[in-house]
Amino acid sequence: MQCIVVTPERTERDEPAEFVAVTLYDGELGIAPGHTPLLGRLGFGEMRITHNQHTDHYYVEGGFVEVLDDVVTVLTARAIPADKIDVEIAEEQLRSALEKEAHTPELMAVRQRAVAQCRAQIRVAERAT
Repeated sequence: MQCIVVTPERTERDEPAEFVAVTLYDGELGIAPGHTPLLGRLGFGEMRITHNQHTDHYYVEGGFVEVLDDVVTVLTARAIPADKIDVEIAEEQLRSALEKEAHTPELMAVRQRAVAQCRAQIRVAERAT
C-alpha cells in the first residue's frame, strides 16, 4: 500500500508501506494492506510507518487520516520524525504550559491542548529510542 503524509508546508512522505499505525482522537488505528475504507480524525501522538522491516516513528499534531484503495493519506498540521524531537525543549514547553493561568473555559482549553501536545511529543520521542 502507499502512505502519503502531507503538512501545510509540504509532502513529508509518499512511499510504499507494509503497515501504518496512527493515533486517533479516541484511540489508535492500525492499517494493513486491504484495510476497509475510512476517514478518521487524528489526535496528538505517534504515527508509525513500517516498510522494508523497519519502522519510522513520527509525532503528528491532529488532522485526518483517509484509507482508500490501499492508499493511506495523512493530513496533519505537523509531522515530526521522532529523532528530531528535542525532549528537553518539549519538557520546558510542558512546564510553561502547566504554569499558564486558566480562569475561563477558553483558557483552560488552550492550556489543555498545549499540555497534550507537549506530553505527546515527549512520549513519541521516548518510545522511539
